Amino acid sequence: MAAGDDDAAAAPVATVEHHDYGPSGIMVRTNREDLPPLTLASGKPVAEGEYQLRSGGFYRIEIVADGTAELALSGGDFFRAIWINEIVIEDIEIRPMGVHSIEFDSAGTALMSFVAIQPGRYTLSIPGSSGETQRAVFVIR
Repeated sequence: MAAGDDDAAAAPVATVEHHDYGPSGIMVRTNREDLPPLTLASGKPVAEGEYQLRSGGFYRIEIVADGTAELALSGGDFFRAIWINEIVIEDIEIRPMGVHSIEFDSAGTALMSFVAIQPGRYTLSIPGSSGETQRAVFVIR
């Protein structure tokens, strides 16, 4: 066999399918969407409506508490369906392995950035409340 014959006999190379933004670019600005904020305040709705997300999308959302009551948002199913990049509170960046709830004892803001992963319908709600306005619904497609 001549040296050049090795190339002709080689098996075809498999092609790798990538997303249009590339696997290393999932958290680039062009894939990021800022969502309307969540509000923690006595007697006010947590969210204006449902959040429609796509699996693989990179999102940022502010959680704003006005300090009128000690309130939390809980939703283990939602937090397990996403990958949290970071939660920023007063310029402190937290990169958690997992979250079950976020509680505010006083007024403040937390900024959470995450990638939606598992399709489904999820809620973040104020523990102990049952009203429709006391929760935020996230639909991941």
